[in-house]
Amino acid sequence: MNENNKLSAESVLQKAEAELLAPAGLDIGGVLSRLQESARGADWADVYLQRRVCESWRLEDGAVKTGAYSDDRGMGLRAIRGETSAFAGSDIISAAALDEMRQVAQTAKTFGGEMKAGKIAKPPSVAPRFPAIDPVAAADADDKIKMLQEIDRIARAADSRVENVIANLTAAYDIVLVLRSDGVVAADIRPLVRMNASAIICGNKRRESGHGGGGARADCNYFDELILRKIAEEAAEEAAQKLDARPAPAGQMPVVLGPGWAGIILHEAVGHGLEGDFNRKRQSAFSGRIGEKVAAEGVTVMDSGDIPGRRGSLSCDDEGTPGQATTLIENGVLCGYMQDVANARLMHSAATGNGRRESFAHPPMPRMTNTFMPAGKYAPQEIIASVKEGLYAENFSGGEVDITNGNFVFVASRARRIQNGKLGETVKGATIIGNGPAIMPLVSMVGNDFALDSGIGTCGKNGQWVPVGVGQPTIKVDSLNVGGEGG
Repeated sequence: MNENNKLSAESVLQKAEAELLAPAGLDIGGVLSRLQESARGADWADVYLQRRVCESWRLEDGAVKTGAYSDDRGMGLRAIRGETSAFAGSDIISAAALDEMRQVAQTAKTFGGEMKAGKIAKPPSVAPRFPAIDPVAAADADDKIKMLQEIDRIARAADSRVENVIANLTAAYDIVLVLRSDGVVAADIRPLVRMNASAIICGNKRRESGHGGGGARADCNYFDELILRKIAEEAAEEAAQKLDARPAPAGQMPVVLGPGWAGIILHEAVGHGLEGDFNRKRQSAFSGRIGEKVAAEGVTVMDSGDIPGRRGSLSCDDEGTPGQATTLIENGVLCGYMQDVANARLMHSAATGNGRRESFAHPPMPRMTNTFMPAGKYAPQEIIASVKEGLYAENFSGGEVDITNGNFVFVASRARRIQNGKLGETVKGATIIGNGPAIMPLVSMVGNDFALDSGIGTCGKNGQWVPVGVGQPTIKVDSLNVGGEGG
């Protein structure tokens, strides 16, 4: 990533105004004046403007099968009074569309749901965290196709049994502008690239598939030879392991979770329960428990939107609050929730830069950015050596979580038995069953090998999808229910 491509906060704001408002004959001052006038009768209002350019390519059977391109722009206006909000979106940015949307704010005076709320704290100015690049335009089609072909070549070379490779490359460019009735103005440029690969292997009279992927807030040059090789070989290796795997054991046992992507369990089973709206509505197992011991000694959980280049990072969130690091659990004690502006003021707390939305057509809500457990003191070998009989799970392909109580089921795509303190045979069909709040006190060892995922995470909530990151070191959970085919 070229640091020289970064713009100042003022330059990003000027670019957003030129790209989003100027073509419609609008400017920041005029839109802000309209917004403040129409917010009378509401507690506050905001307008979010966005342009998103996206391009995707798909290779299968050694050839590029599909390509797609889109260029969308629009705006969404929200007005809030008490606990109630109204929202209108438009896929046209114009003075007429804005004036029509302002009628939403003017209905705020009729809202019910009065609730004594705290003041909105104005955030500091936003420092851009990403290079001012459009990854869609930064590389030509031939270069992108060559990357997909390289994935195909490497995966087939990794294992002669690979009979097909599917590779997908997506590049996106977002520029957003946030204007609030309290005078806050913020803008962000958000590049994003992602490569996914699947390898299908045939052998032992059956087929298995493996997956690999990676991405970042960068342009397509992020996918150098080393990263392409890692993605392709990971897909081929996972498929080969499944082909040769034995049935997973079943029962209650210690489970060691590997570093990096295994943090998806933390994200789903614990992270969602720490989002502010669930706690304000008392729908989370963590509601009303600030200051209480909710995890084992030595366990800390953080959410951070300010990690350079990461998929879940933001210069500012979708309400204009800077992306920042928030400690949620510290040394086992619950110390905070993730908040957007609207929810924070109702809970008399501070916004944490977690107000996120899928697009201009959606209202924001508290969402995770990059959620992780920092490193502890144990070497991973020491953690595995402490387990006589158990399971080592390092990758997951899917699962289900009930956010209200934290119950989860996850499917391990890469897992091995632990026998007498050593990693044993690869197993398939392992499902990890448990409860997020319940397992946190059972984390007895936290490794020193912290890693973030490779940049592939996407999170869904209330029908909205946003890019996220997860991470953790190797950790040991003393007891989890494992569903499998063997004993």
